[in-house]
Amino acid sequence: MIMEIILSSVLGLSVLLIFIGLSIPSPSAERTRLEAFGSRPRTLREMELSMPFSERVVAPILRGLAGFIMRFAPQRNIAELKHKLDLAGNPNNWTTADLIGLRGLSGILTAILGFALALLLGAPALQQALFLLIGAVLGFYLPMFWLNFQIGKRKHDIERALPDALDLLTVSVEAGLGFDAAMAKVTEKADNELSRGFGRVIGEIRLGKLRREALRDLANRADVQDLSNFIAAVLQADQLGVSLSKVLRIQSEQMRIRRRQRAEELAAQAPVKMVIPLAFLIFPSIFIVLLGPAVLLFMSGNAFGG
Repeated sequence: MIMEIILSSVLGLSVLLIFIGLSIPSPSAERTRLEAFGSRPRTLREMELSMPFSERVVAPILRGLAGFIMRFAPQRNIAELKHKLDLAGNPNNWTTADLIGLRGLSGILTAILGFALALLLGAPALQQALFLLIGAVLGFYLPMFWLNFQIGKRKHDIERALPDALDLLTVSVEAGLGFDAAMAKVTEKADNELSRGFGRVIGEIRLGKLRREALRDLANRADVQDLSNFIAAVLQADQLGVSLSKVLRIQSEQMRIRRRQRAEELAAQAPVKMVIPLAFLIFPSIFIVLLGPAVLLFMSGNAFGG
């Protein structure tokens, strides 16, 4: 039993170390160039050793595994992974190949650990193969669980930031700024997923993309219903020539109402969610405190002063 606990801990720690190693930020390109020009010319070995571990060891392994897996992966699955990375906000600037390589590496490591666990338990050959298969499947899908968690977190952050961003957009447009300048103001005043999304829209517009296309791409990358409704209202107002300030004012008021309704919904769910901790954590503790002395007296035979 102790050996199983140790191996399970090692399995979880190894997968956790993969994500920690990949999420360590690498030094900026400007700093690297300054260090290169401010010192003597370095040899190729010194340049390779100066690179972070994730780029020097892990990244080539991931790229090799990704290239092998992508030969057999359907294009539809690759496009779906790319869309999920966009929904998650491209964490750590990962590409689709990086994610596929990470899934392959995680599957190999967990398969090896599952097989080692089966060997230590003395399982027969069929069970060893089963442990190997379960470990490979579990490891292959672990990065997707993490990615889905990042997607949900990003959607929640956008929903929380949207009412305040709409207020700032409304005030800016009513003060005389254009919609693009108002989005730039939101990007300047806040640092969250929504402001970074607006900043990307502004950058795409400056590169020549039409504003309606950039806004639609923002809605697709976020996949948040409130943001999609807001963008649809702005695009419709732009096409019909309706006053944008009035549309923003209406959208801002509706967004505040929706936020209040979500808060009321969560408050109504609180008593139901409290049943489980009350029944399994708080009530047993109360019973132990109240009935514990009486039980001890009965067990000792001194309940009636005998």
